[in-house]
Formats: sequence, C-alpha cells, structure tokens
Amino acid sequence: MRPNTMKALEKSKPEEGLWMVQAPVPEIGPDEVLIRINKTGICGTDIHIWNWDDWAAATVPVPMITGHEFAGEIVEIGRNVTGLEIGQRCSGEGHLIGTESRQSRAGKFHLDPGTRGIGVNEQGAFAQFLKLPAFNVIPLPDDVPDEIGAILDPLGNAVHTALSFDLLGEDVLITGAGPIGIMAAAVARHAGARNVVITDINADRLKLAEHVVQSVRTVDVTIEELSDVITELGMKEGFDVGLEMSGSQAALDQMVEALVMGGKIALLGIPPGQSPVDWSRIVFKAITIKGVYGREMFETWYKMIAMLQNGLDVSRVITHQFGVDDFAEGFAAMKSGLSGKVVLDWT
Repeated sequence: MRPNTMKALEKSKPEEGLWMVQAPVPEIGPDEVLIRINKTGICGTDIHIWNWDDWAAATVPVPMITGHEFAGEIVEIGRNVTGLEIGQRCSGEGHLIGTESRQSRAGKFHLDPGTRGIGVNEQGAFAQFLKLPAFNVIPLPDDVPDEIGAILDPLGNAVHTALSFDLLGEDVLITGAGPIGIMAAAVARHAGARNVVITDINADRLKLAEHVVQSVRTVDVTIEELSDVITELGMKEGFDVGLEMSGSQAALDQMVEALVMGGKIALLGIPPGQSPVDWSRIVFKAITIKGVYGREMFETWYKMIAMLQNGLDVSRVITHQFGVDDFAEGFAAMKSGLSGKVVLDWT
C-alpha cells in the first residue's frame, strides 16, 4: 500500500533555493502511470530555478516541485494503459504535449507549440513519486543502470544535436564542454566522426572531457587558436559540422570562422538576451543552421538507448552522487562549475 505523502524538493517561495517538503502523492488518471523515483539528475534548468533568475521568475509558478531528469519504476497503472507493467524500470520524456497542433498530428511531437515541462510548468520528478502520461514513459533495459537512466534527458539533448547532421568521417567542432557538450563529443566519436574537437574556457571541464571521451582534442580558447588546431590535425579547410553547446556568442563566431564552406551548425546553446550576428559571414560561407530543442519523440530515445547498448559510455560524465537529503551539496557542486552531471539518490 503506497503512502499518502512523499518527500519532494519544492520551489516554495519566489527566492533563491529549494525546500524539502512533504507533498501529497499524485493521483493518476486513466492514461497515466505512477513512478517511484530512484535517481534524479540536476539540470542547468534546475539551477536557473534554484537561483530564481529572470527566466525562472517569469516561467515557473510557485509552489512547484522541480526536476525532470529521472529513473525509477512503475508502481501504479491507469486503467487505459497497455504495454507497461508494475515493477517495470523506466525513465521518461519530460515534455508533455498536446495532440491538436499540426506538428503533433504530423508525428513531430517535439515541435508541439503547446508543450509543457515537468518540473517547470507541471509538478516534477524531484520527489519520491511522479505521475506521467504512459505515452511519455521510456522503459529501461536491464543493462542501462538507474544512474544512466537519470541522465537520459540531457544525453538526449546531446544525441539530438549531434545526429542533426551526418557525422561519419566528418570533422566536428563542439563549443562548450559542459556535460551535454561532453556527451555530444562521445556521441560524435561513437557515430564515426574523424576528428572531434571541443572548446571551452574552463580547464576543469576540458579535463573532464578528456576523461570521458577517447581521443577528443580539447582546446582552451584563452590560450590556443582554433586555426592552429586545424593545421595540427591536417584539416585542409576547417570543420564540417559544428555543435554549439555553450550559449556564447564569441564561441558561435569562432565556430562560423572555423567551418568549411557549406558547413553545418546545430545550435543547442542559448545566448542570453539578444546577440549581434555577422550574417554576411554565414551567408557567404553558405552555412546551414539548425536550432535544436529537446529530444525527437521518440526517435532520439531509441537511438541513444541503442548506442548505450552498443558501447557508448558516458558514465564518467557523472562526477557526483548524493543522497537526496544532501541535495544542497549537490546543487553547490553543480553551481561550482567544477562538476559533470550530479545525481541524487531517492532510495
């Protein structure tokens, strides 16, 4: 018999921080499941909510149970749900979509303009229990452990971005060595890229990239020039594909200059506010730019689980694990800029 209340991390007040509360266990509808949470990952979005920056204040209603990266097991199933079982291990897609938009009706679920996010617009996964539409549930194979299941959401961002363009035999530049950028480097290497280069200004993040990804070339752009790296690696004209993960306008400008004529850029990073762009360089170099949001539902999930089962190893991007009672330490680790992924254990 399940309890009536649960531990949860809540944005209880419109100010910095999160608070551990006792919240009601969610009641599920006929098309939903109830998931007992085992592990959760702390995301950059969660840091924005913790800090209560302008974006969070304008977006997140208070009170709100936050968190959207999770792994757990199904403990209750709505009466209309088929194909899932009680006791089944799972993760889940945190974007809740409608079915009426042109995009959804075309099967492009990740582009639904009415998308709402768990832990942002709807009660989230930083809790002992989460209700989720059965449509959004991702069963976890036995060979994908809970700590990896808890970071499939950001790995999906990396996979969606990296697989935006063909990488086989290509030279790939990644700007931003945060956890998603590092995982994108691992994906690019796994997908057959020839040279994989990742840039940042944080030496600790670059060191972590070398620890996670075999034969990645890291570049601290405060002390090295990309043009010298291009020469060192024997590239004649520059990089074929760019994956922009930093949200830095300077990094995007460097990427444009370092690409070949006709190069391609997938943009996941979000620069703050408005940024000046030299569109003439982009036009005259015939560069293709694709904006990336979330994960393709559900092809990205299929691809990343297949790659994990076929040798993709991102486990070392997890640098810290804490019991949930020590959540403040976990958030401090994330905010320090010295961590990879931070995982909280709810068991």
